[in-house]
Amino acid sequence: MQRLHPWLAGVGMALCAAHAQAEPATNALPDCYQYAQLKRQAPATVQTELFVVIDQTTPFNSDLRQSLAQQISPLLSPGNALTVFAFSAYTQGYYTRRMLHARMDAPMPASARDDSGKALLQKFDQCLTFQKQGIQKLTQEALVKALSQGSSSIAKSDVLGSLKDIATQVQASPAQRKVVLLASDMLENSSISSFYSNKAVRKIDAAAEWKKVEANQLQANFGGAQIYVLGAGLIDTDTQKNGVYRDPQTMNALRGFWEQYFTASQAKLVDFGMPDLLGRIQ
Repeated sequence: MQRLHPWLAGVGMALCAAHAQAEPATNALPDCYQYAQLKRQAPATVQTELFVVIDQTTPFNSDLRQSLAQQISPLLSPGNALTVFAFSAYTQGYYTRRMLHARMDAPMPASARDDSGKALLQKFDQCLTFQKQGIQKLTQEALVKALSQGSSSIAKSDVLGSLKDIATQVQASPAQRKVVLLASDMLENSSISSFYSNKAVRKIDAAAEWKKVEANQLQANFGGAQIYVLGAGLIDTDTQKNGVYRDPQTMNALRGFWEQYFTASQAKLVDFGMPDLLGRIQ
């Protein structure tokens, strides 16, 4: 049986040590060029960076948690990067924080492989395998941690303020393509506004809510990212046998507001799962 690289064996400890605090994004994966002592012929590039943003006030059941993981997995491929954020409200010990940042190296071009020694190439290819195994493990641990720390009992939900903070990180990404998978009920509940009424989803006036966004300067800049929402409209009673009914007009109004928000925030809302996404992130 092939032995795991020492880095991979200690990946859980690395996650806790490097990503529990909101510090500069450092790659949780080993650099395969450094590991194999090979020189890059060109600066490292990121094809697609997936930003997974988890709202810890949203009550995700097991099916939605599985759907979230299934959406992420296909994008964990060589040349791509993954960043996981968690947010809730600026209260009760909760705050927006980065849980994980990991970037995978792309395979070496054929022309570069021809100029490299066999032993070094074997180390490089072995490292790519370590990265593939490691990013799967790191992702699973980050998701479990973010979801397990959430609670529907958190009094507030600063969706707009949190997204503005996170958008600066998305905009700064050097990736050629930026994808945001936003796992959230999308229900603002803060000093700015509340999308709730009588413990149910309120039918909002999108134009009136947008004026509040402008008045409080909560527009963001996602740098042209594609946005996928999973969990829209979920509330605590959905975990019970008899949940609260939400009519199409209420959900369409919610979607209309967020379409306007993301368009004004230099992003495109591709899919709005109510609650689950009907397709896969492409």
